[in-house]
Amino acid sequence: MLYESEDLAKILQEKSEQGKKIVFTNGCFDILHAGHVKYLEQSKKLGDVLVIGLNSDDSVRRLKGDSRPVNNQMDRAIVLSALRAVDYVCFFDEDTPLELIMQLKPDIITKGGDYTVTDVVGGEFVINNGGEVVIIELVEGKSTTSTIQRLNATKQ
Repeated sequence: MLYESEDLAKILQEKSEQGKKIVFTNGCFDILHAGHVKYLEQSKKLGDVLVIGLNSDDSVRRLKGDSRPVNNQMDRAIVLSALRAVDYVCFFDEDTPLELIMQLKPDIITKGGDYTVTDVVGGEFVINNGGEVVIIELVEGKSTTSTIQRLNATKQ
């Protein structure tokens, strides 16, 4: 389930040639929660293959701070790979997944409701190549940050 981008690009090209619709999403997925699972299940329903671009540990630290990630990249990849909705996981080390999106050429990109179509990194590339960007509503009260805050509050 965990692939290097070059290998995954070849696999996805074959799937695309077979008429399969490729859905891509990305994130840190640091502490997996029900909101993540529902989001990934909804993403999978939009196509045949769901690919997760997973921020590397270095990428997460740059974006979220030195105390993150809580779970290392391999642990996060293993947990994501175990979900039935997820077909492939691929790390990216950059701050955004733009290079990975351009390499994998998905038909659809999904992001959570805290984004707009114009905010989605790689969205313009996918749309210009005949694809689409789909915004999926967030599950109220479910976020990694809120989970960490609740855990920290119980320590005090």
